[in-house]
Amino acid sequence: MFLLANTAVAFFVLFFERKRATSIWAWVLLLFFLPVVGLLLYLLFGLPHRQNKGKHPSVYSNPNLQKLWQQQLRQIDRGWWPDTLGTVKDFRQIIRMNLKTGEAPLSTNNGIAIFIDGKNKFDSLFKDIEAAKDHIHLEYYILRNDKIGCQLIERLTEKAKQGVKVLILYDDIGSKSLPKNFFADFFQAGGKAAASLPSRIPIGNPRVNYRNHRKIAVIDGKVGYIGGFNVGDEYLGEKGKFGYWRDTHLRIEGTAVHSLQNRFLIDWNSASDKYSVKYADKLFPSGENSEGAAMQVVGSGPNENIDQIKNGFLKLIVQAKESVYLQTPYFIPDQSILDALCTASLSGVDVRIMIPNKADHLFVHTATLSFVEVLLEAEVKVYKYDNGFLHAKTLVVDRKAFSVGSANMDIRSFSLNYEANIFAFEEKAAEEMAGIFLQDIKLSKELTMDAFEDRSLFEYAKQRIAKLVAPIL
Repeated sequence: MFLLANTAVAFFVLFFERKRATSIWAWVLLLFFLPVVGLLLYLLFGLPHRQNKGKHPSVYSNPNLQKLWQQQLRQIDRGWWPDTLGTVKDFRQIIRMNLKTGEAPLSTNNGIAIFIDGKNKFDSLFKDIEAAKDHIHLEYYILRNDKIGCQLIERLTEKAKQGVKVLILYDDIGSKSLPKNFFADFFQAGGKAAASLPSRIPIGNPRVNYRNHRKIAVIDGKVGYIGGFNVGDEYLGEKGKFGYWRDTHLRIEGTAVHSLQNRFLIDWNSASDKYSVKYADKLFPSGENSEGAAMQVVGSGPNENIDQIKNGFLKLIVQAKESVYLQTPYFIPDQSILDALCTASLSGVDVRIMIPNKADHLFVHTATLSFVEVLLEAEVKVYKYDNGFLHAKTLVVDRKAFSVGSANMDIRSFSLNYEANIFAFEEKAAEEMAGIFLQDIKLSKELTMDAFEDRSLFEYAKQRIAKLVAPIL
């Protein structure tokens, strides 16, 4: 019976699914070599994602942003580019790509504050929440019922009582530990909350893939946050298992916040039929900054045919002339990213990659290590962060451009999760990001080929197996 089912599923994967060839063959091998386990894993992780209504503009549409990105795309194609944009001119190709495939308008007047510590990030967020006058929109993959989670919901409940419109969007799997009464007082105060991609069955959620992994906050349409911090005590470094939590998050003021707002409202309306939000000018107030950092907010997800964020990473790496600094907790790249990093290094570009020394997912960490040997052979410098857990998702190129957001450098973030990243083109902020990376190196240990080859036979076997199934992790 299982053999018949496995054969049928393998046939379906091989001929009807729109997966990459590496993913297809990984599933086929798993189904045939581990028939029962492979079938169960496929039902949990491998079923194709149905196009959801969030793909359709009718769910939420901002006509001004739509006109803006279309206008900018036409201007670039006609050769228009103002001299005042400075460094931005060097990245016109990636900007054009983000406009074309990500519908991501370029904003050039943004103030940026960089947070690498959870306590500082939440102190800043709480101050902005307390100052909110019209609305607060929050979107997190993980929202926990712990100290920081309760502090957040208490503040949001109080703002809802004051008449501020508060919307909370959380992922159904990432926040599965929330008790049923977590939002009771918040709902009574008038706040609204919704789960992204909830289960269709009453108990549990069997769909581990295709999650909303974004971390976005928008206050009054003027202040925005994006990065790697979720809401939980571990993000404050208060869980003994991980120790200090090293992450990266941005606070943004400027018209890029409009793109964060737009992204949130698309996601909110996709998750909440009952409390959908219509376009209103007050949700997109005109900014006070006349100049600042240039950036685009790029989203990607399994309902798209193009991996927009991955393509942005790839374009930045390929364009690098001097340096590529990459931090990621999970390094499971596809072949295009791996080739780009190795080619850049062999061409003389200073390519440095930082991964955690501690692991929150052992098998995924093993898969990450399985790619290190290829990197070292290409003279890429690889570091293991040894001051707690590294969860930062950053890419800095030539100290001129960088990306920060929710996307890891792995296939899951490229194709299976809903992610959001900013791509910023500004030397001052990029220099600060590069400086942070170099400071982190002082708290890290460099992996060498000699040390790597000294691993045990058991560890070598684990890494080889992990690399084999890496395309479906």
